[in-house]
Amino acid sequence: MNSSQRTTEVISIPQRLLPQPLFSLVLLAIWLLAHGELGASTLIKGVILALAIPALTRRFTDTFPRVRRLRPLIFYVFIVMWDILVANIAVARLILGPTRKLTPTFLEVPVQLTNPYAITIFAATISLTPGTVSANLSGDKKTLLVHALSTSDPDTEIQLMKARYEAPLLEAFQ
Repeated sequence: MNSSQRTTEVISIPQRLLPQPLFSLVLLAIWLLAHGELGASTLIKGVILALAIPALTRRFTDTFPRVRRLRPLIFYVFIVMWDILVANIAVARLILGPTRKLTPTFLEVPVQLTNPYAITIFAATISLTPGTVSANLSGDKKTLLVHALSTSDPDTEIQLMKARYEAPLLEAFQ
């Protein structure tokens, strides 16, 4: 076996073992956070799952958007976690307070994202944030219908969703 054959084998084995390194890292982190401990058995099981799941789902992830810039995605995760915390408090106040303060509204959010997975991440993020739920994506995939539990200014709410969630996704994936 010559050196060019060895180089090809060295490259193909890691790609086969770790087809989506970022996905594997996120899976491992979620596994460890969910278990709340860093024992050997938990770590081993997490590594096995972090390697097996991307390998078994490789054919489904061919159209998954490639991360162009990782930094906006990291900030995105922290923004979403912060927004979920703040929204939980705001929704608790709304629910425990007088119902006359509730002003439920449907919002039509224009979507600039083009990749179906990126649009799904955007819609899921909106649904994860308490007080809003993604209800429908238009047939042309240009408008996301969102139900807000209470909003006094729909236009500001739409701009906030686009700035905090869609803009970092656009920067990371497109």
